[in-house]
Amino acid sequence: MKLQFQKWDVFAIAIVVVIAAIILFLFLPNGESSAAYAEIYQDGKLVKTVSLSVDQEFSITGKYTNTITICDGKIAVTQSDCPGEDCVSCGFADSAGRSIVCLPNGLEIRVIAGENDVDFVVG
Repeated sequence: MKLQFQKWDVFAIAIVVVIAAIILFLFLPNGESSAAYAEIYQDGKLVKTVSLSVDQEFSITGKYTNTITICDGKIAVTQSDCPGEDCVSCGFADSAGRSIVCLPNGLEIRVIAGENDVDFVVG
């Protein structure tokens, strides 16, 4: 027995394809989302907010000096004169909710999601 498409079968397939295209169009990023950024706190006070989309390097000085590097949408403490240098060992952070802490210098870097970024996934 050979199966053949009927007129309504083709119509149903076309409807499914159109609905799938509409859903895809609605949920794809449109390129206008803001990039993630980072907030830098020293001793509990916000001292700087930086975009992760701009490569740069700068220092934060308190009791010690931390060199912070932003490269390819990631942020890290790349050099420090604090004891232990645990903040340097943390490496680069790029996802929302990640943070880098230098306890001796009272420094905290919090990565914050952009407008359309996912903060976390449950499940």
